[in-house]
Amino acid sequence: MRTISTIVLLLIVLLAGFTPASRTVALQGQPAAPKPLRDPREVHLANIRQLTFEGENAEAYFSTDGKKLIFQRTSKADGCDQIFSMNLDGSDVRMLSNGQGKTTCAYFTPSGRDIVYATTALDNPVCPPKPDFSLGYVWGLFPGFDIVKAKADGSGVTKLTETPRYDAEATIRTQDGTIVFTSLRSGDLEIYTMDRNGKNVKQLTDELGYDGGPFWSQDGKLIVYRAFHPQTEAEKADYTRLLKQDLIRPSKLDLYVMNPDGSNKRRVTNNGKANFAPYLFPDNKRILFSSNLGDPRGRNFDIYAINVDGTGQEQITYNETFDGFPMFSPDGKKVVFCSNRNAAKMGDTNIFIADWVK
Repeated sequence: MRTISTIVLLLIVLLAGFTPASRTVALQGQPAAPKPLRDPREVHLANIRQLTFEGENAEAYFSTDGKKLIFQRTSKADGCDQIFSMNLDGSDVRMLSNGQGKTTCAYFTPSGRDIVYATTALDNPVCPPKPDFSLGYVWGLFPGFDIVKAKADGSGVTKLTETPRYDAEATIRTQDGTIVFTSLRSGDLEIYTMDRNGKNVKQLTDELGYDGGPFWSQDGKLIVYRAFHPQTEAEKADYTRLLKQDLIRPSKLDLYVMNPDGSNKRRVTNNGKANFAPYLFPDNKRILFSSNLGDPRGRNFDIYAINVDGTGQEQITYNETFDGFPMFSPDGKKVVFCSNRNAAKMGDTNIFIADWVK
């Protein structure tokens, strides 16, 4: 998802005891035949291609010219993600971050000459410890996360944010390079914008609770995001207690849209589930997103589409494990997403690309 932590909702799947149904299983000494990449019910997806084949890969996003993808991968023993890029056919995979700390949420600038991502490496080169799950399933809001800018090859890293609390989840408006991001700088998780150089910071949300994971529409006229606004006194107490420990519980998230200045906020979903990684269709009339709303146990995540007014919900993927992080190519003809389908081993999440069928 756009995640506060790299593959947080993928970890929900794993912690819930998921075994990817598509992994190869030995039977009487012979490997089972791999399942097809596409379920027949996935009528909006055609010509699905798998681009990665090992590790936990997530948040793959197109460059503005539609020729490359930037993504994060967890494959090291320390469990921390690093930032990579590759071509649309999966070739020329390059690590762009320096291998230190924890990274998340990378994006190409409109020119393609630079990248933006969040990292803890400039605060501490050591991978930060995982959250204490004795508190239940929680995300870590690592205070060392700051948003940085670098050249497309990963060199020349400079900070765009420098606060003592969490700054991450940045995406970039194609039209002018304006960055939208999530920050804990106010003491609550809110959405902000800033110029491409980190200046002129503006706060867009101010309601108690988590507002984050923002994405620009392709025309730059809307921001779609996920949010949890606690309503009961028990929810508020739990939220504020965890926030003081730089933690959040992600069991309920809903989708919202707003204007670039924070006006005209509109709630899209209200289903009591974990809805995340929203991305607007090129015409701004519908949203692609991932959710566990189809599984009463809350374990399986699929990709859905919904109108911005909350009507016309449609299931897009039908994989038995996890599908998430959908994004349209700049021309609207392709979709990239991440999935547990066809995993070589339990816990692998890979990147897939498909032609979009209207």
